[in-house]
Amino acid sequence: MDPTTKTRIEALIQSSPIMVFMKGTKLMPQCGFSNNCVQILNSLGMSFETFDVLSDMEIRQGIKDYSNWPTIPQVYVKGEFIGGSDILIEMYNAGELAEKLEIALNS
Repeated sequence: MDPTTKTRIEALIQSSPIMVFMKGTKLMPQCGFSNNCVQILNSLGMSFETFDVLSDMEIRQGIKDYSNWPTIPQVYVKGEFIGGSDILIEMYNAGELAEKLEIALNS
């Protein structure tokens, strides 16, 4: 990965306690998986920021390399990669996501 892209990704991750790299924005998701993440975080009352990977191909590929995770969306909490849509859904349904977010955001 290009060092400039890595630096940009790290700055984006650090710019918000919860950062979602997704297709579209939280106001207008451009795929169902991205929409799932937005809906889950909204239902938990979480404040979060998003980055539209469709607007920047270097970040779109770079975030996959950075996390070693092949799909979008990708959710980061306090700099830690949590997972994608499927992981968030599993954690939400198991009742684990709200607790994990609360602990991470209050530490």
